[in-house]
Amino acid sequence: MLLYTRRAQRIAWAVFAFFFLLLFALPFGVLVLAAFTKQWNGAFPSSYTFSNITAAFHTDPLDGLETSLITALLSSVIALVVGTWSALALDAVRNRVGKTLIQTVFMLPIAVPSVVVGLALLVAFSQGPVLLNGTNTIVVMAHSILVTAYAFQQVSAAVTRLDPAYEQAAASLGARPYYTLLRVKLPLLLPALTGSLALCFALSMGELGATAMVYSADWTTLPLRIYALDDRGHQFVAAAVTAVMMTITLAVLLAVSRIRTRANYR
Repeated sequence: MLLYTRRAQRIAWAVFAFFFLLLFALPFGVLVLAAFTKQWNGAFPSSYTFSNITAAFHTDPLDGLETSLITALLSSVIALVVGTWSALALDAVRNRVGKTLIQTVFMLPIAVPSVVVGLALLVAFSQGPVLLNGTNTIVVMAHSILVTAYAFQQVSAAVTRLDPAYEQAAASLGARPYYTLLRVKLPLLLPALTGSLALCFALSMGELGATAMVYSADWTTLPLRIYALDDRGHQFVAAAVTAVMMTITLAVLLAVSRIRTRANYR
């Protein structure tokens, strides 16, 4: 609803600012503040320290960060390839029942708790003929399954918005289907592809539920290590590690956003 009076606009902005500060800015602000806290007894920290930040760069958190980055990169690339391929294939399907069935299959992993996905993989691959329990492959597989749905949805929406005139023009000029795909369709989908990649990467970096079901001692992601720190009573160190993870994830998202912006202007 449009607000035409200045008073109504000010009230709307005030309500927005209140809920934004309460639900978004305050929790993250407290988290960053806790990362530099040595002792917190009242409404504000009693003393401050940089030891939490220093601890965040010790061997254990850095190993977790490396594991999370590798897992997020692999799973987001897998999700992008599978999601894009499936979205393009779905666009060629003319049967409505078939389309609905494919969309339902892709949305199923995010329609259930992520722990269910982890449990399903654990049960399916804990014995032969394919034994993956205790390997890093099953962790990457769990992340890929969870984030592929988001890539599929974003790319599918972009594919349906494509003007078929471009593809028809390429075909009329004698372009083969694979050439049309590589030189016409995919470049037009580049903003959606980069956005999907960034979203999948961010979701994988913060994934905890399914990972807790399938991780191994030598492949422990950073969210699991943060949970372990908090469980042992090291909340301030956990806050520092979380702040480092947020900063790195945000830097990656900003870099992908710049690529996406350039793609929009091509």
